[in-house]
Amino acid sequence: MKEEGTLERAHDLKPSPSDIYMLYFKGLVSKAETAELLAGFGVAILDQDENLLFQMKGPLHGSDITDFEAELMALKLGLTRAVSMGITHLSIYCDHDQIFELVMGRSAPEVNNIALLMDDVQRITQQLKSTIPVLVTDQNHQASFVTKLAMEVIDSEITIRMSSMTCSICLNNNFKAEDILISSLLCGHRFCKECVKRYIEVKLLEGAVPRCPYYQCKSMLTLSSCASLLITPRLQEMWEERIKEESIPMADRVYCPNTNCSCLMSKTELSKYTIQGWCCCVKCTIPFCINCKVPWHDNMSCNDYKRLMGTNLTTEDRKLKLLANRLMWRQCEKCKHMIERSEGCIHVTCRCGYSFCYTCGAEWTKEKGCCHKEEMDADLHCIGVIVGMDIPLAWLLFTKCLNWNKKIELRFQKQ
Repeated sequence: MKEEGTLERAHDLKPSPSDIYMLYFKGLVSKAETAELLAGFGVAILDQDENLLFQMKGPLHGSDITDFEAELMALKLGLTRAVSMGITHLSIYCDHDQIFELVMGRSAPEVNNIALLMDDVQRITQQLKSTIPVLVTDQNHQASFVTKLAMEVIDSEITIRMSSMTCSICLNNNFKAEDILISSLLCGHRFCKECVKRYIEVKLLEGAVPRCPYYQCKSMLTLSSCASLLITPRLQEMWEERIKEESIPMADRVYCPNTNCSCLMSKTELSKYTIQGWCCCVKCTIPFCINCKVPWHDNMSCNDYKRLMGTNLTTEDRKLKLLANRLMWRQCEKCKHMIERSEGCIHVTCRCGYSFCYTCGAEWTKEKGCCHKEEMDADLHCIGVIVGMDIPLAWLLFTKCLNWNKKIELRFQKQ
């Protein structure tokens, strides 16, 4: 958390070392219309005749700053200023019961952030000869004055931020504050609601959990932070499903084979209720094989079922196999998901972590790779030699890559 402020000196009087001066402080936290937290502070020091020596106000920066922290930060700033002015005797006026108890030493902070701030406060007060904490039970003129200073800072921050809001997606800055959505209290990136709504729809359809759309920002969007977008029940259900998917490791995911259900489950959780290889879907209760991930094949082992289905494919399975052969897809031997290689070498790593050769489908080991590794290494060596050379050699590189893809395509046709 950082703080900054503006100082306005009311008098050029030099404080007397023997006089007692009065410190008033106030820290405020407010939530703007964009749901972003804004904080400000006000500090004033007066002499014995209640003449204002100076006033100070400014913003407090912190993504998760609390009211309690803002109060202590204002007190810390006021004490620092008093010490720098040469004041040695100070009455500290508090309008917050808990702050008063802490300054009096009658209570101890329970939160680490508060404890650190109180350590700073105590370290500064030790530089003064005397301090007298005073509890303000009603808002007198001076207490109201510093509260007004803190509010002025917050109002100014709101005005500045509202006037400089630009959607980071469409770059439009001609909209009202209610049309802006803050992606997360942690990052504070701003987008117009229409852009965020479309972004969420696209990410959910891609099978991903929506994150902050800002480039390389990893803050998560939540259903609660996007409540104002009027997301449809269908998208909300899809969002909850994506969150559930992300919470289950890829290799541990099991989907109900019933085409009318497709409920996502955890293999680890299902194994607790598995009886001789079969279990029931938690949603539709249809029994299925947890190993083959197909409807339960009673009185038939998994190997016998695979051999049988290899020669007696259903219409849907036959169509899928023809499509996979035509588009040169590979099926991961571990999680059984279909994989399409868009670019790169033949060494493919599935999202479940299983590595295999895209040419033959064999497992790719760290030591040996597979039988096609030497051929791939030779091609990669050739590419490494000619990179950065003249146009004829660049054309040779392009031809080499085409030939490698043709080799893969021919092998698929033979299978």
